[in-house]
Amino acid sequence: MKKEAPAYNGTLRDHTILLPFCISECTGIRIFGKRIKSIAFSTDVAIIKNINADAVIAVYPFTPQAAISQAIISVSDVPVFVGVGGGITSGPRSVRLALQAEHQGAYGVVVNAPMANEVIAEIKKIVDIPVIVTVVSENTDIRSRIEAGADFLNISGAAKTPELVAKVREEFPDIPIIATGGPTTESILKTIRAGANAITYTPPTNGELFAKTMQKYRQSNEK
Repeated sequence: MKKEAPAYNGTLRDHTILLPFCISECTGIRIFGKRIKSIAFSTDVAIIKNINADAVIAVYPFTPQAAISQAIISVSDVPVFVGVGGGITSGPRSVRLALQAEHQGAYGVVVNAPMANEVIAEIKKIVDIPVIVTVVSENTDIRSRIEAGADFLNISGAAKTPELVAKVREEFPDIPIIATGGPTTESILKTIRAGANAITYTPPTNGELFAKTMQKYRQSNEK
């Protein structure tokens, strides 16, 4: 008989964001003894503090800054993977950011799709945490990324993510894959069954959540 784990949510934290339970079906990736299946894609510290993800991926469309990664790591109760550039930011600056992220307590560093293999290799030389390389297209030379030092792949192909995951998994059966799961249970399960080991999930924004709360306040005030 399957036993359910006892749970305690309290009163004040009972509205914590809960990730789709179907994510538990993936194998997860074990990093320094911690198994990670679900990863929240957010840099909002209020969201990060109130979500039940196993980890956080902190990447954003600005030049990476140590102050931002430090703030997120200090607030998070779970491991954080920190973005260190790849597009606007690259070269020696990304290498320095990666080393600093490790010193701050990051569990891994994420490089964006345009990052040169030479820079990935330099980062891999100086950090002892996973180097996670983002893949956005089936045209990416995955083998060269792995040879340069990629420990994990972060596959983000929008609606084509499951197909891209399946293609990479067939060619590289042992590489750990993190992938975007999409908005529905069906899309998440499709990505897992294609070969993803862990799923990134984009939670609702602070504004979206607060709008629902304010609507409840208005309705209660009208009674």
